[in-house]
Amino acid sequence: MEILRPSDLKERFQDPWISPYRKVLTVVDGDLVEILEYHPCVSGSEWMIYQYQRSSRLIERARRDGNRHSYLARTGKAPIELQASLNAAGIEEVAVEGDEVRVVHAGLAGAGVGAAMCRGMAEGVKRIELYELGGGSKPGRAAVITPRLEKVVIGIDDTDTPESGATWTLANNIGLEARTRGFEYLDHVTVQLYPHNPHKTQNCVSVALAFAVKPGEADELVALVRDLLRENTLSDKTAMAVMKGIVVPGKLRDYAARSKRTLMELEEAERVAREAGVELIEITGSQGKIGALAALGLYDDPEEAARVYY
Repeated sequence: MEILRPSDLKERFQDPWISPYRKVLTVVDGDLVEILEYHPCVSGSEWMIYQYQRSSRLIERARRDGNRHSYLARTGKAPIELQASLNAAGIEEVAVEGDEVRVVHAGLAGAGVGAAMCRGMAEGVKRIELYELGGGSKPGRAAVITPRLEKVVIGIDDTDTPESGATWTLANNIGLEARTRGFEYLDHVTVQLYPHNPHKTQNCVSVALAFAVKPGEADELVALVRDLLRENTLSDKTAMAVMKGIVVPGKLRDYAARSKRTLMELEEAERVAREAGVELIEITGSQGKIGALAALGLYDDPEEAARVYY
């Protein structure tokens, strides 16, 4: 085994058959680890999603959004019997060790190169443990070690008025500002709510922003978003909702689905938030709590979030 940092790999391997990943992040929630990888290709990386989901018993879910891979995996060990084309690449081990996450990748040929060199050069990687180099017809295996992060999802609603403003743009600009402060801005999901709501401005949507933060920094992020909302909202009904963790509680997802079908009341939103362990924060008013909470319930399902329920 050889231990190599990204700078070591970049110095040693400058071959044209190596394409470094842009970034690798690992978000932990109990025994679940969400592995986020920004691949050097876009649609071509769908092959990795298919192979990893097929070959890795530790993976609960694998998705691609553009060039970003998202693997939801459980901690543990599950060796892969690599087979060309059939089981050509996957994850053999996921472990959380203190403030670090250790993920062992294995692959044949080019997938083996990706396991070690391509991932090892990415931003966010601390070091790799190189077991087999890969390339050609050879297998490659390496452990990629990254910092342990935590997920914070913030729902936002009621920031505009009939005369001016747009919640989705304000939310995105807040996410971008948070990125300049050192937080990982992961996603922005626009959630379509009940279209016949008499209190709506126009399209009746709320927004969920997803972030990855270092342990102990969640409250700092929440305070930043709260202050930016207070400074920039145009509405007297603005509120936000905060969920910490990866998995959406079932009762919260059910609430979000109902919010797309019918008019919800503030008391119901406050009850569901209490039961789901979600914090509701009033910025300029309480009405926004209803939609902000609904945004959290569908933050991990953008297609369903956008759907109009008739």
